[in-house]
Amino acid sequence: MGPVRGNDMKITIIDYGSGNLRSVANAINKLGYQPEVTSSPDEVLSARVVILPGVGAAADTVASLKKLGLVNPIRHLIAEGRPFFGVCIGLQVLFTATEEGGRHECLDIIPGRVRRLPQGLKIPHMGWNQVKQTKSHPIFDGIANEANFYFVHSYYAEPEDKSFVIGETEYGISMASVIARGNLIATQFHPEKSGELGLKMYDNFIKIALGAEVTGR
Repeated sequence: MGPVRGNDMKITIIDYGSGNLRSVANAINKLGYQPEVTSSPDEVLSARVVILPGVGAAADTVASLKKLGLVNPIRHLIAEGRPFFGVCIGLQVLFTATEEGGRHECLDIIPGRVRRLPQGLKIPHMGWNQVKQTKSHPIFDGIANEANFYFVHSYYAEPEDKSFVIGETEYGISMASVIARGNLIATQFHPEKSGELGLKMYDNFIKIALGAEVTGR
């Protein structure tokens, strides 16, 4: 399947039963776009821009994606270079495996592991925390370095290739809070719960995505 043509404004939010689905859709609506919320593999494959929201456990999310037949479409569109935004668990499932509930395989799109936050910390990590921008990237346009975003999680992603990390957050350890690889962007925090700066990040992503040239990797 080649690049999508004639459907350049189609923004799709993947529905696999995520609890924050509507808040993500509402955030995109506030920006003046009309996203399509779908669990259809064909609809996901035909999307120009894809957002994978997430709350809960990575293993459960992967199981839901498999049941709905969405794993291969997600892998395909990311490999093709289609603009993709993963949120919280939507970031974690991109990795090789998670330690949550014992070792579980994830989508293995980004080599690395999802690990539990260190002992001695209040778990989950919940509330506002700073994101240090470790690399310049247009996703941060109009967003100050060390701005605060809203987190809710007990596990964090640890990529093997640290060059993918463009934002870090301190919580007992320094963890990846924003990753980028080509047209793939993902955040450990929830932009849809992060007020105006969260909306700004979604807006940046969509503007990048709609102006991006979709090419193979």
